[in-house]
This record gives sequence, C-alpha cells and structure tokens, in this order.
Amino acid sequence: MNVATVRRPMGCLKAIMRQTRHQRASARCLATAAAADAKPKSVFNARQRAWKEKVGKFEIWPQVPSVRTSHPDPLPALRQQQISELDPTGARTRLFSREHADSAKVGDVVMVTTRTGEPFAGVFIQMRRRGVDTAIQLRGQLMRTGVELWFKIYSPTVTGIDIIWRRPKRARRARLTYMRKPKHDKGSVEHLVTAWKKERFALSTKAKAKTSQAFGKLRKK
Repeated sequence: MNVATVRRPMGCLKAIMRQTRHQRASARCLATAAAADAKPKSVFNARQRAWKEKVGKFEIWPQVPSVRTSHPDPLPALRQQQISELDPTGARTRLFSREHADSAKVGDVVMVTTRTGEPFAGVFIQMRRRGVDTAIQLRGQLMRTGVELWFKIYSPTVTGIDIIWRRPKRARRARLTYMRKPKHDKGSVEHLVTAWKKERFALSTKAKAKTSQAFGKLRKK
C-alpha cells in the first residue's frame, strides 16, 4: 500500500517552530523565576567571593589630607611680590587692567619705548597674561613692511608705554589677528604718532607758560 506523503507549506513549519521556541523560552523564564524565589543567586562566583572575603580582612586607613589644606599655594603671592617689585607704582598694571575703564584695549595704537632701540608704535593686537611675563603684541610697519613685536610690560628694558590713539568702538574679539590680512591691515601709524607728539608738545608748552606766569606773579608780590 502506497502512502502518499503529506506536504505542508513552509509557512506552517515556520509557525510551528516559532511556537515551540516561545514555549521553551517561557518555560526557562518560569524556571529562572522559581529558582530566584527559592534562593537568590549571587552575582560573584566562588573565586570572587573568596577574594572578597580575603580583602575584607584588611583595615583601610583614612585618606591622607592634601598639603594645600594646611599650606596654601605660594605661587600667587610670589607672583604678586615680583610684580610689586617691578612695578612699584602700579601704573603698568592699571594700564592693562580689566577693571579700569581707561586701560588699553585691543585695537588701540600703543607706542613702547625701550632702552635698546627706538620707540615702536603699532596696533595693539592681543595680550598674553602670564603674571610677571605678561606681554602685548603690536603690529606696525618698518620700511613699508608689516612687523609684529611682543613686549613684556614688566620688563626693566621697557621704559615707557603710551596710548597714542584709542579705538572709537570696542572690539568684539580679544585677539585681532584678522588685521594681518591686507583688507583689515591698518598700515603705518606714523601720522597718528606725529599728531600725538604735536598735541603733547602744545600741552607741555601751555603748562610751562602757566607755570612761568605763576612764578612771575609770585615775584612781583
């Protein structure tokens, strides 16, 4: 007797296998839940539990307090002492301070006088605040060539720092490095230096005239 084989579509077999898998997964979940209710399983194995018990016998000493709790950092006081020795009047500190409104800002034209060479005038591009090593960068022209120089404001070789021209509007950036481009380059500032010298000479002449008149009146009396 020939028995015809029953052929089922693959979809039915997949559905039966899927149902079997779900039944096995639910049975495992129930067995795990029952075991957890009976006795909670430890997260550590036997070796880890033995190591934990061994380490737990040691006494843990409290953390040693930091030295800064009893002895503060001496560097800020040392920096302030050096600055007070190099700038006893505090004029340089006030000239480049952030709190004072009349201090120099980026974008101003500043002239620095040194002992070793001629005064250099240029646009105040940026400032590097490093305590005693605080320095400013000026961009000017020498022989029609753009030049940038750094000057340390507390250096003994720097004899004078003067603000030649103030920028009308405050700059939005702390570093005006974009002025290196030809589009924004200010170029030579000799005309501003010349006008500043003439104004200073006129003011000094007036002051001398007033002083001489005052002395003349005293002599007449």
